Amino acid sequence: MKSKSIPAFAFVVCLAAGAVPGARAQTFSVAHTFAGPSDGANPLNGLAVDASGNLYGTGSSGGASNNGVVFKMDTAGALTVLHNFKGGADGENPQGVLILDKSGNIYGTTAAGGVSGAGTVFRVTAAGRETVLYSFAGAPDGAVPDAGLARDAAGHLYGTTTAGGANGNGTVFRLSPPKQKGAAWTEDLLYSFGTGADGATPVAGVTLAAGKLYGTTSAGGAYGFGTIFQLTPSPSGWTESIIHDFQNFDDGAVPYAGLIPDKAGNLYGAATEGGTNGGGTIFEFTPVGGGATFTVLYSNPGWGISGAFRDVLMDSSGNLYGTTHCDGAYSAGTVYKLTPAAGSWTYTSLYVFTGGSDGLYSYSNLVVAHGHIYGTTNAGGANGLGVVFEVAP
Repeated sequence: MKSKSIPAFAFVVCLAAGAVPGARAQTFSVAHTFAGPSDGANPLNGLAVDASGNLYGTGSSGGASNNGVVFKMDTAGALTVLHNFKGGADGENPQGVLILDKSGNIYGTTAAGGVSGAGTVFRVTAAGRETVLYSFAGAPDGAVPDAGLARDAAGHLYGTTTAGGANGNGTVFRLSPPKQKGAAWTEDLLYSFGTGADGATPVAGVTLAAGKLYGTTSAGGAYGFGTIFQLTPSPSGWTESIIHDFQNFDDGAVPYAGLIPDKAGNLYGAATEGGTNGGGTIFEFTPVGGGATFTVLYSNPGWGISGAFRDVLMDSSGNLYGTTHCDGAYSAGTVYKLTPAAGSWTYTSLYVFTGGSDGLYSYSNLVVAHGHIYGTTNAGGANGLGVVFEVAP
């Protein structure tokens, strides 16, 4: 099987890392082991869940053409491939977490393929019919979308690209649905990241909050270790403000993960490296005017860029859950929980991957279905091609 590319900057140091002790929980199970051509491979991007508890995800490679798949896992655990990417204009190497609308349509991105080979935004119906909504053209348009999408009430889709734009450092874009049946979706390039001081290479997507867009860049900023940014609309366009410049000290560095809101308007995210324990941080910030209050909630144990890669999850009680992709006792990744209490947060290790049949390298977000937590690993499993895992917290 030919290999498919995933962001190389994400995990080079993992292979040389030392071990950090961690306890293994006994509530872990493998819900599905990927086989390659039949059901896809390398589910890098995590899962989405519908109101019935069905899970949706992508394999970044594998499938009929080895260009990746979109799959559904039903409540009985049966996995069905909804779409096999053909490559070329159809797109290849799906990236980012999927989103769903109320009609059951599925939206996502591919990092490659499309008319210009610079990636696509696609839609797959519940019946498995795929439509390419937009093909990126490369600079000055965006290129290589590695993140999922956000959708507003009017059906606009918002996202980022890691490359392209006016300076080659990535973009924030909006796609608008056609006003007439049969017409094409249209793109508005909301922001092109500059020469570094304003951030560069947004691996995560954007979050809509109070009419503004918030996100992270994995590089650039005042210290070169990434930023949290805010985009504010006005009649003349969108204006960027830097909320936080990561310094690679206690605050962490290189935030590949995006931001999630709580009911009070606070936003939560994760940095992949740095922090007092070396394995990245989980942080909270509250937008205040043009700035924000920034608070580190916890620093994961680890090394280099061993920490979180996708967004954290908050449950209805305010607990946070996440994955780290190559720390832990076996340098294979972990699943953890943070519980708020008396102004601090308590860390609980839910599972430490061994890198064997249980999976290897979780770059996944987490979702809740049937009272359990689900995610994916990019590799490992019985076939070495990744798994869907389940944890009962």
